[in-house]
Amino acid sequence: MPILNKLAASSRAGGSTPLRSNPRTALTAFFALDGFVFAGWVVRIPAIKEQTGASATSLGLALLCLSAGAVVTMTLTGRLCRRFGSLRVTIACAALMSLSVLLPPLARSATTLGIVLLLFGAAYGSLSVALNSAAVNVVLAVRRPLMPAFHAAYSLGGMVGAGLGALLAGSLSPTPHLILLATIGLSVTVVAARPLLRHGIPDPTPDPAPGTGAAPRTVHRRMDRRTRRLVLVLGLIALCTAYGEGALADWGALHLEDDLGAHPGVAAAGYSCFALTMTIGRFSGTALLERLGRTRTLVAGGLTASVGMLAGALAPTVWGTLLGFAVTGLGLANLFPVAIERAGALAGPNGIAVASTLGYGGLLLGPPAIGFMADWFTLPSALTSVAVLSAAAALIAYGMRSSDRG
Repeated sequence: MPILNKLAASSRAGGSTPLRSNPRTALTAFFALDGFVFAGWVVRIPAIKEQTGASATSLGLALLCLSAGAVVTMTLTGRLCRRFGSLRVTIACAALMSLSVLLPPLARSATTLGIVLLLFGAAYGSLSVALNSAAVNVVLAVRRPLMPAFHAAYSLGGMVGAGLGALLAGSLSPTPHLILLATIGLSVTVVAARPLLRHGIPDPTPDPAPGTGAAPRTVHRRMDRRTRRLVLVLGLIALCTAYGEGALADWGALHLEDDLGAHPGVAAAGYSCFALTMTIGRFSGTALLERLGRTRTLVAGGLTASVGMLAGALAPTVWGTLLGFAVTGLGLANLFPVAIERAGALAGPNGIAVASTLGYGGLLLGPPAIGFMADWFTLPSALTSVAVLSAAAALIAYGMRSSDRG
């Protein structure tokens, strides 16, 4: 097929083909857009809280609606991808997410905010599943482990979106800022949709019959008991990774400022160190996977993150903690994308939906779990749970080695 040759050539050339003619580059743009729009919304949460007059508790419940909307629609999106194709669903969800980011500034109460965030979360969760489904098809087509590069684009888009939001927060109210985000989102969707719809990314074809000698190149479309078990285990790896991301995003700065006496500006840099090294780790993920293979990459990443987080939680100095956060980002960088890619290779969009739902559950579980443990013990002790789950991810990956070669 011509598209397979085009994707493979692009992969060997580093993906430098222009956006309008290369479906892989266009898909990367959608990943970056996903991170960009979501981060742009996140940095305006304080202003939206003030606008709605929400208390800390009511704001937390409203944000929970965002997560609920994402989780509820993920399984449904897997079915839609199977029926209509992951590319069409990706384009539709990107447009919906870009439009739904306009809704939070319209809310004038915590209840209304919860309702609009339910819709925004549904679009965000659906786009995540559709994007990863399309990316798995690319990985299968070119036979290279490109998933970390796609997720690096998401991380980079998030950093740009957060940076732009920080620059505009002092001069623009949430309404014009989010209108700008929606405009950029819809523009990128229109431009990137053209090469996807024109050239497409092939959906996998059925595996060859046993005994034919042909190499399997595709996903299993139906999950038998063994496949479902493997997908659930991969989802647990994603959960352990997302737990760490959520914990560091919500509690890292507080640990630096309250426990170590860091200046607020230095404390805010804690998550930036983590996010930057995670992005760098994902950009180097393809080379790492090709050199070490999937299992060793997961095991090494989990153990690296565990050591880094122990330092980040227990180091007596600010700079030791910042270094620990940075090492944690490098370790966790490729665990989530590799787990999601493998789930998709095993069971298609449905596998991605199951693993993503579990992974997103880790993002939900992390911040409140850290809070409860901090009340019972101390915040540094609570943060060591990230190290424990990172090590658990490494052990799970090692335990799968017999059933998941590579």
